[in-house]
Amino acid sequence: MSSRYVRALALGLDPAWRRLDSMQRRSTADSFLTALAPGDGVVTETYSLIGLKPGIDLLVWQLAGSVDALEEESARLLRSGLGRWMTVRESFTGLISDSQYVVGPTTQEQSLFEGDRARYLIVYPFTKTTEWYLTSREVRQGSMNEHMRVGHTYPQVRQLLAYSFGLDDQDFVVAYETDELPAFSALVRDLRATESRRSTLRDTPILLGIHRPAAEIVELLGASGADDG
Repeated sequence: MSSRYVRALALGLDPAWRRLDSMQRRSTADSFLTALAPGDGVVTETYSLIGLKPGIDLLVWQLAGSVDALEEESARLLRSGLGRWMTVRESFTGLISDSQYVVGPTTQEQSLFEGDRARYLIVYPFTKTTEWYLTSREVRQGSMNEHMRVGHTYPQVRQLLAYSFGLDDQDFVVAYETDELPAFSALVRDLRATESRRSTLRDTPILLGIHRPAAEIVELLGASGADDG
């Protein structure tokens, strides 16, 4: 199977953009939307974080066959119109690969770029302790079996796990997709009580995004808002 990379690019808008006149806002927004149209071989989904995470307004969630393609997409986006008013607040990159703990992935795993999108995406960096990696394979498999059993009791929540070893600061990029945030919150609560929780070193920041077309997000940001005064 050819390599597939995922990247969560969290962008924050300079508030000064909202004080531009309506023609400038419209022009820069349209240029940004044109640049956001994905290039060949890149799948792009957009999520609004407006008011949900300080300093972050937009999450660009992408799948590509190379990090080169992700870099080129980022450069095109950040130099275009509204992109020049954006700051990269977070960026997580990972490689999709077969899990050493899962023999046969179900449709609940590794499916966040297939089928219809759910309303919400939750994505965060995840790093395990050194002790985890020095523990025997049998003990780790037992912990993961318990972890997966809990996850499978929430079929309305889908997951993607991407490997970041040597590619980014974290060990993994973890993403969940669901239409039911109460179910996801309950899942996380239940997972806190499993043995594998002892091995968690870092699992923040957590980014919660609402799936919206990019054109809708720029309107929420104020692309067509009336001028003040």
